[in-house]
Amino acid sequence: MAHIDPTLYAHHIQILQHRTQQLLERENLDGLVIHSGQAKRKFLDDMDYPFKANPHFKAWLPVVDNPHCWLQLDGVSKPKLIFYRPKDFWHKVPDEPADFWADYFDIQLLEKANQVEQLLPYDKARLAYIGEYLEVAQALGFTELNPEPVLNFLHYHRAYKTDYELQCMRRANQLAVSGHLAAKKAFYAGGTEFDIQLAYLAAVGQTENEVPYGNIIALNQNCAILHYTALERQKPEQHRSFLIDAGAEFHGYAADITRTYSFARNDEFAELIGRIDQITQQMVDGLKPGIKYTELHLQTHQLIAQALADFDFVRASPDAMVEQKITQAFFPHGLGHHLGLQVHDVGGFMADERGIHVSPPEEHPFLRCTRLIEPSMVFTIEPGLYFIDSLLHDLPDALQKQLNWDKINAFKPYGGIRIEDNVIVHRDRNENMTRELQLD
Repeated sequence: MAHIDPTLYAHHIQILQHRTQQLLERENLDGLVIHSGQAKRKFLDDMDYPFKANPHFKAWLPVVDNPHCWLQLDGVSKPKLIFYRPKDFWHKVPDEPADFWADYFDIQLLEKANQVEQLLPYDKARLAYIGEYLEVAQALGFTELNPEPVLNFLHYHRAYKTDYELQCMRRANQLAVSGHLAAKKAFYAGGTEFDIQLAYLAAVGQTENEVPYGNIIALNQNCAILHYTALERQKPEQHRSFLIDAGAEFHGYAADITRTYSFARNDEFAELIGRIDQITQQMVDGLKPGIKYTELHLQTHQLIAQALADFDFVRASPDAMVEQKITQAFFPHGLGHHLGLQVHDVGGFMADERGIHVSPPEEHPFLRCTRLIEPSMVFTIEPGLYFIDSLLHDLPDALQKQLNWDKINAFKPYGGIRIEDNVIVHRDRNENMTRELQLD
């Protein structure tokens, strides 16, 4: 896999410096101090939970596995990095920074986490702490703790990806696609959910703690559980369907891809997968600057309604299905979300950098993005169609009479379908990172 272009990283740092300078001037602050985080000890144990770096920290540099690091920023001076490097014979100690990013920081090594105060400014009155550990920040003398106007500004601008960030996300998609292809092969070889998970992780080359979220590896009826992560070890009596929602991470940036397969390959369930795949690609084409993401979500419900009619799951007009909220029982989640340093990246409900909130429509509370689509943004597009007992039986009796229960019951053993691509919006085109890697 090719290395990151260092000129793109240099420009990335310039952009972050400029944003920081703007923010500090606006909020009358002298600087930001960003904490990578701390390891969390398990209750009544001597081991820690897997460490996850503060996304605001890894926005500046690809150090995703080292706690007790600190960044001091003023938007003008060379950023100062306090890099934790303890003396420790129990665990692997990080090497002194020497990677492509190291020259862009004034690096000071920290041997003991509780001595960081010696490397931070004495006067912290006009410094904003950005991080999770407020009690640590208070003990160090910070009084500006995650100020809301500061976070609003940072979150709003995070939606606009630099060329360095886009390159990282392309790499993440490459990794994830290799895993998806291995998982598909394991499914058609008759593997268990656990077998498929192992095949995926081996192909990606990341552990379950290194991938950006818990992989969804679901067979048959488990495909109807939206966040299924149980991983059955036993083979089902019959392989019918396979839904995989799994990603990878590169330099702290995530891929988030979903595919669904029919074991029979050419049955009616495979035809339904094909229809959802068409809807995915149609909505990818609909990602255009100047359109609100909410509009695409609402269009998706119309397309899902047409599929429900065409496949004879519901005996009503598509318009009536949407109006009566029948489609929400089959497609209960949002069309997608921003993607970046976090799988569900921040800023999806923001109208401006001041943080004006734009809520999703009342009838679609699970939509994760209402923002105006603009160039340099990255989105997932992930329509779905599921056969979920609790949602279908929650429909009023009058609406349940419009459902073709014989057909629905025949499809329940397949669980459901979701197809998800990762897409960069450019000014003149869309770049479907997932499809361009030949993942059908």
